[in-house]
Amino acid sequence: MNDDLPRQAVLVVNVHSRRGQDAFEQACDLLRGAGVDLIAAHPIDDPEKMRPVVQQAIADKAPMIIVGGGDGSLSSTIDDFLGSETVFALLPLGTANSFARTLGVPLDLEGAVQVIASGRKRRIDLGAIDGDYFANAAAMGLSPLIAETVPHKLKRYLGMVGYLIWAVRVAFKFRPFRLHVDDGTTRHKVWATEARIANGTHHGGVELVENASLDSGEIVVQAVTGRSLWGLAWSWFTTLFKLRAKDLTVTEFHGKKLEIIARPRQKISIDGELSAQTPVTVTVARAAVWVAAPREEVSPTG
Repeated sequence: MNDDLPRQAVLVVNVHSRRGQDAFEQACDLLRGAGVDLIAAHPIDDPEKMRPVVQQAIADKAPMIIVGGGDGSLSSTIDDFLGSETVFALLPLGTANSFARTLGVPLDLEGAVQVIASGRKRRIDLGAIDGDYFANAAAMGLSPLIAETVPHKLKRYLGMVGYLIWAVRVAFKFRPFRLHVDDGTTRHKVWATEARIANGTHHGGVELVENASLDSGEIVVQAVTGRSLWGLAWSWFTTLFKLRAKDLTVTEFHGKKLEIIARPRQKISIDGELSAQTPVTVTVARAAVWVAAPREEVSPTG
C-alpha cells in the first residue's frame, strides 16, 4: 500500500498557543518551501473557533489538515477525523507536546515540517472516555489540579519550568484517592496519588507509560500507588531518570474496555484539558484515524 502523505493540505494554527503567533508565518513558508500545497491557511486567535474550521475542512474533503498548537488543540479536533480519510498532521507549538513525542515528531518547526513533507501515513487507535475521543493520554490526580489552576502566563513564558513551579505550589492541596478499575472480569482496588489513562507513551512531556502503544488495540491505566505525595515525587524522579525502581511505584491495568471509579470523585484532564469526572468508561477505537508520522523512529528534541 502506498503510504505517502498527501501533497495538498489545509493549515490551521492556534496562535493563542505558546509559540503559535510567531510560528504561523514561518510554518507557511517552510511548508510551501518543502513542496506542500496549502489549499488554505488559518491563524486562529480564539481556540473555540478552531474546531469549526477543522470540521469544515474535513467536510470539504481536504486530503490533509495540519493542526498547529499544543495538546489541547489536538484534543479538541481529533474527534472529527473519525470516519474520514483526511490525514491529521501536527505542528507541535505547545508546552508539553506529549502527542508529538509519542508519535516521534520533532519538536522544532523545521523537523515537524520535514515529517509532513516526507513522512508516511499511519493508522492509529484513539482512546475514548465516555465517548470523548483522545489521541494520547488522560490523567486524574495532581495533573488535572495543575491544569485547572496554572496561570496561562506562567506556562506561556516559562513552559515546563512553569508547570513544575506550580506543581509544587498545588501539591499541598491534593489528597490521595481510592481507585477502582474493572476490566470485565476483576475489579481491582488500589490507593493512588495519580492515574494515567494512556493510548500513547508520553504525558506532561515525559515518557510515563512505556507499555502503551498507538496501535495496540488496548488502553493502559497506570496508577501511582500509595497514599504519600513523597511517593508520587519519588515515582516522578525514578521516571525522569529511567530508574528500575519506577516499576515498584506503579500498577498497570490493560484492556479494550475499563470501568474507572474513584473515591473521592476525581476530575480528568484529557490531552491536557479538563473535560471529564469519574466514574467513567474507557474504551479504544481501533485504527481510527490517519496521522502523519516519521518514516523512521525519531528522537524528539526541544
